Amino acid sequence: MTATDSAAAKANIDLVNRFYDAYAVYDLKVIREEILAPGIRWHIPGRHPLAGTHEGVDDVIAFFDKLGESNFKAETIYLGADETYVVDVHRGWSDRGDGNDLDQSWVLVWRIENGRVVEARDYAEDQASADTFFYRAYPLAPVTRRLA
Repeated sequence: MTATDSAAAKANIDLVNRFYDAYAVYDLKVIREEILAPGIRWHIPGRHPLAGTHEGVDDVIAFFDKLGESNFKAETIYLGADETYVVDVHRGWSDRGDGNDLDQSWVLVWRIENGRVVEARDYAEDQASADTFFYRAYPLAPVTRRLA
C-alpha cells in the first residue's frame, strides 16, 4: 500500500484541497469552522513580523487576514498523504500592486486529527527573500507603540 492508498489519506488530501478552495475565495469562515481545529498550531518560519507559531484558530485566522492584505494566492503542485499527515508543495505569490511582491515555492506539512488540521509547518523556498518581503509589506510599529 502506498501512502495515498488508504481512505484516511484520501480524506486528508480532500481536507487540504478544501482549505485551498476556501483560501482561493478568501472564505475564512469555512477555514475557521470546517477545516482548522480550535487549538491549531501553525508554524511560520523566518525572522519577520508574521513569523512564529500562531496558536489557536483566532490567531491563525488573523495571520491569514494579514496575508489577504497582500492578495496572496496559492497553486498546488503536489499533495501526498497518509493517515495523519499531508505534505503539500505549492507556488505561493502575492499581488500587492506596489512592486513589492513575493513568488516562490512553499512546502507545508499538515497534521490532521479527527478530520481537522491540528498543526501545520510552513517551509519557504527562499527564506531570506520571504523575510525581506514580509518586513517591507508588514513593517513593525515604532518601538514606543510596540512597548506601550
